Amino acid sequence: MFVRRKPNASGSYSVQVVMKDRGRYVVVRSFGSSSDEPVLSRLETEARLFIDTYGGQQVLDFDTSSMQREMQFHVSSITSIVQNGQHLILDRVYDNVGFGSLGDNLLRDIVVSRVCCPRSKLATVDYLRRHCGSNVGVHTIYRLMDSIDETFRQRVQQVSVEHTCRVLGGKIGIVFYDVTTLYFETSHEDALRSPGFSKDGKTAESQVVLGLLVSSDGYPLAYSIFNGSQYEGRTMIPVIDDFVSRFGLTDFVVVADAGLLSRKNIALLKHAGYKFILAGRIKKESEPVREWVLSLPKDPTHFHETVINGDERIIVSYSPARAKKDASNREKGIKRLRDSYASGKVRKKNINQRGYNKFLIVENDVHVKIDEQKIIDDARWDGLKSYVTNTSLPAGEVIERYRELWGVERAFRVVKGKLEARPIFHFNEQRIEAHICICFMAYKIYKELERLLKTVGIKLSVDKVLEIAKTISTVTFSLSNGKTASQIILTTPEQQMLAPILPLHN
Repeated sequence: MFVRRKPNASGSYSVQVVMKDRGRYVVVRSFGSSSDEPVLSRLETEARLFIDTYGGQQVLDFDTSSMQREMQFHVSSITSIVQNGQHLILDRVYDNVGFGSLGDNLLRDIVVSRVCCPRSKLATVDYLRRHCGSNVGVHTIYRLMDSIDETFRQRVQQVSVEHTCRVLGGKIGIVFYDVTTLYFETSHEDALRSPGFSKDGKTAESQVVLGLLVSSDGYPLAYSIFNGSQYEGRTMIPVIDDFVSRFGLTDFVVVADAGLLSRKNIALLKHAGYKFILAGRIKKESEPVREWVLSLPKDPTHFHETVINGDERIIVSYSPARAKKDASNREKGIKRLRDSYASGKVRKKNINQRGYNKFLIVENDVHVKIDEQKIIDDARWDGLKSYVTNTSLPAGEVIERYRELWGVERAFRVVKGKLEARPIFHFNEQRIEAHICICFMAYKIYKELERLLKTVGIKLSVDKVLEIAKTISTVTFSLSNGKTASQIILTTPEQQMLAPILPLHN
């Protein structure tokens, strides 16, 4: 491929990039024409730059300021080429969070690999060899996991909390709590693994319960692990108490969903002096409160509130979209009931009272029918949602804060889906704890990269950025003078948009 000037009949010259294809010269691109020498020189410069980056190829532009400028050296051999663009980016993010202070480069590689290639430890070994030039063995990884004890896990969470405080300007303010389950491909039970209510519908497998605390915008703070049979409502207070005692944080509001709402939890929160915002269960409130809720006008532009239990506020909102969804879900549930019990006969012991089975009436332990009045009564609650709080925040802000609970739900989706935290294939408690700690660290740098992308104005998702960075290569080579040159990072024009987060010169 070369640049040529093609003479025209008018006396001007056209500047073209030409390549030879199967014995014929083919014009790849024309850059314009002129009879003016300065213009032609400029067009030729543009053409040569085009050749330099054509098809993603690179010209190695050595900085000779560190050499003798009057001497020119040639590459004598290439020592290595690794496609490590993802690691180049995530290494910087890892240090930005503060995990570099933990002082273990193998841990760094494992955590970064969990973001880039969330697979088995054996697959991680292969990934590190191909993309980082690391020859670590799988047993070395297992030994590292065995060294991740409770003290180390607390250091990890301390770094996470301190980083989040910096990001949020020194104050946490709001703490969101939720739980999920992580299952194993086995039914074996022990002190930690046990069957229980699964968030993934895995009723036959053993599991652990993971409680996660995040701040506003979903930045992870800390986590705790419980036995798989632990009722989620009993996990919140121990996690928050531990969080406060370890990190000495005060003046924050706890936000949690309805699954964690119980009079005991509320009493414990109030006794400890915590402020809270919890999703309410208006259908289970006292009769006077239920009558008050049903008497409210269904106006989506207004919130209603009243005081209950002395110092708590119950706030009620209405949403037409939620009402439509409630009605649709009920219609689908009732249709399933009609299909399932079309014969009109069933044994009472075969019916549970969960979900839409609450609309069934069983007579004489045999005959079954749907209670139409219960359906009418249930429809009165469509679109209504309540929140319970002991804060002095305005009703609209209480609801807005609760809606930010999606940050925990998204965290679970990323950790369980993108980072593939489950199923867990480890079988002793130490490695199970280490695996979850590594996944927690991976999610932390995932979120930090997401924040940095917004900060520098790169309007791409984390997954898209990592996909683009996947083929960025680092070339290490020797010079003919016997010295080893600095590494050169090769990027395509598309990859160069990542320059604000990528060290383009090593």
